[in-house]
Amino acid sequence: MYEILEKKVMSEIVKLMEIKAPLVAKKAKAGQFIILRIDERGERIPLTIADYDRKKGTITVIFMEVGKTTKQLGTMNVGDKLLNFAGPLGVASEIENYGTVVCIGGGVGIAPLYPIVRELKKAGNYVISILGARNEKLLMLEKEIEEYSDELHICTDDGSKGTKGFVSNVLQQLIDDGKKIKIVWAIGPVIMMKVVADLTRKYNLKTIVSLNPIMVDGTGMCGGCRVSVSGETKFACVDGPEFDGHLVDFNNLMLRNRRFTHEEEESCNLYGVKL
Repeated sequence: MYEILEKKVMSEIVKLMEIKAPLVAKKAKAGQFIILRIDERGERIPLTIADYDRKKGTITVIFMEVGKTTKQLGTMNVGDKLLNFAGPLGVASEIENYGTVVCIGGGVGIAPLYPIVRELKKAGNYVISILGARNEKLLMLEKEIEEYSDELHICTDDGSKGTKGFVSNVLQQLIDDGKKIKIVWAIGPVIMMKVVADLTRKYNLKTIVSLNPIMVDGTGMCGGCRVSVSGETKFACVDGPEFDGHLVDFNNLMLRNRRFTHEEEESCNLYGVKL
C-alpha cells in the first residue's frame, strides 16, 4: 500500500499529492510516469511524475479532476493509501547540454515540465521557460520553475497574469527576437503541443512533446496507448511518453483520446459525480 503523505489543493480541480513509494523514487527520472490504482475495483490511470525525492522515498503527482478516478483520487487525504503505484514507467527525457532550450508547459502539463527544467539547468543549459494557463488561478509551480530558469515567461488566455495570449505567441516572439534556440520541450493539452510543433516545424527547430494517451497496463501489452509517429504505430507507455513533435499525428491522437467518452460518463454517473 502506498500512503499519501501530503496533499495540496492547487485549485478547485487540481490537486498535488506526495506518495510514499521508495522503490519508485529510487529509480525515477525526469519525463517518466507512474500508473496507479486506488483500490481493487479501480481502473489503472497514468500520471506523470511532477517530482521525486530519493531520500524521503516519495513521488509527487499533480492531477486535474477530469474523470471518475481522478475525481475519486481528489477526495482522498493524508494517511489514506493507494493499492497500486507502478513505476517509474516510460523512457526518461534525454538530458544533455544543448545550449539554449525552451521549456513550455500548459495547464497541468506544467507539473511534469518541472523536473525536466531542473535537470536541463543542472546540465548547463540556458533555460527559457514559458508557462501558460487559462487564467492565473490555474498556473502552478511558478517559483519552483523560476529557480531553474534563466528566463521565465507567463501567459494566460484571459490576461489575468503575464502576457494575454498563448504560449505559441511567446515562442514566436522569442524566435523573432533572434534567440538561438536549440531544442524545445512542450507539455500540455494536445492542441497546445500541436500548435507549438506546427510553429517550430517552419524553423526546423527540434521539438519534444510528452504524450499521455489512454493507457491501461503501461507495459505495451494492451495496445491502448498507440500513437502514430511518422506513420508508424508506437506505444506511448514503452516507446514514449516523449516523441518528436514534428512526427506525431495529433489529429489521430485527439480522436483516440475521445474514444471512451461515453464509458467515462457512465462511470461518473455510477460513482455519483458529474463529468
